[in-house]
Order: sequence, then structure tokens, then C-alpha cells
Amino acid sequence: MLVAGGDEQAVRDVSGQDVSPYDLEGAALLLWCVEGERPSEADEHAFRLADRKDADVICILFGAGAVEDIPYVLATDVIRVPPGAEIPLDVVAERIAERADEKGYSLAAKLPVLRPAVCEAIVRRFSRQNGILGAAIFIPGADFPVLTLNQVRMVFRIAAAYGEEIDRERAVELLGVVGAGLGFRAVARQALGVVPVAGWAVKGGIAWAATRALGEAAIAYFNLRRSINHRVN
Repeated sequence: MLVAGGDEQAVRDVSGQDVSPYDLEGAALLLWCVEGERPSEADEHAFRLADRKDADVICILFGAGAVEDIPYVLATDVIRVPPGAEIPLDVVAERIAERADEKGYSLAAKLPVLRPAVCEAIVRRFSRQNGILGAAIFIPGADFPVLTLNQVRMVFRIAAAYGEEIDRERAVELLGVVGAGLGFRAVARQALGVVPVAGWAVKGGIAWAATRALGEAAIAYFNLRRSINHRVN
């Protein structure tokens, strides 16, 4: 499911066996399926081991209608699948991307199935950061280097999620795209002069929107490159 078109070494299959501490050594996350009315002792044993190894657990429940709380699993990380339905891969990918956090881009490079969700999480995280910074920095012009640095970091994370190595020429090309965000911030500074009280909120909103637009443009850019490379090869 997760390794389609990706690196099989990035995932360790522990299904159909008693999970040992060795199986979870170095693991960032345990994706576990439960069938039946409630988790078995073996299921709970696996969850407990994951907790000891600091590995997040995402639990997919098949047919467990009466279960409310699952030990060692956050309620938000429980995915319920109705009888006869298929596993919602997009939802699973979103949860994995959220749990992977800063390490998500390295997973996405190895597992393309996760790439859309991981890239969306990257854009969402940096847009939120820039929205807060844009509203919090009061000195005119002082936001330029901070917001731009965050935008550059975001673009490089997205590139890494696609397994792209950025050389000097490509970096210049991508930084040109980053420059498009400066126009948004110029509008924000003008808004401060017109609405001085609410201006900071406007400024933060524009910083968020500019960063989000840049992130979406970067994703489209790498998707296009990937499509062209597939056609050529």
C-alpha cells in the first residue's frame, strides 16, 4: 500500500508476527490494522512497545464499532473503516505526514504515495509560521529577510520530498520564484498605512497567503519536472 512505486526498504513489514522491541528499533511510526470487535492483547502489546520506543501509532480499525479508546493511541490517530470499505489511503497519508512533521520530506522522497500529503503539510506549516511572523514583526522592512528565509526553506523541503537535488543553477531559478512573494508584502505595508489598527492582521494574512501561493507553485513546478522526466525516460 505505502511502498507502491517507492523504496521497499523504507517500510518494515511486521504483519502476521509477534512484534518485538527489535522490530520497532529506529522506527518513527507504527501503522497497525485491527480486525474484530476490539484490539487483541497482541495488538495492545504492539502499541505498548511503540510507546516505549517513542514511535507514533496510527491504528486502522476494521469492524470495531464499540471501541472508543485504544491504549497508547491518540483518538485523532484512529482511522475507522466501515465494513466492506477500502482503506482511505489519502487519510492515512495525511496522518502519517502530520506525525512525521520535520522528517516528512525524507519519507516522501522514498514513498511517493505520501508525497502530496507531506508537501501539503510542509506548505501549511511554513505558511502558518510566516503568517505569525508577518503580524508580529513591527519594524517596516524587517520582515523581508525572515519571511524570505522561511520561504526558501519551504521550497527546499518540497524539493527534498521529490528527491530533487538542487544545484546552483536550479537554486537561482527557485529563488526567482521566491521573489514573487515580495510583491505581496509590499501590498501588506501599504495596508498598514491605510488601516493602522487592523493592518497587522492584514500584514500577517498576506504573509500567509504569499507563502502558501509560493508553496503551491513549487509543488506544481516539481510535479511538472517529474512528468517531463517520465516522458523523456
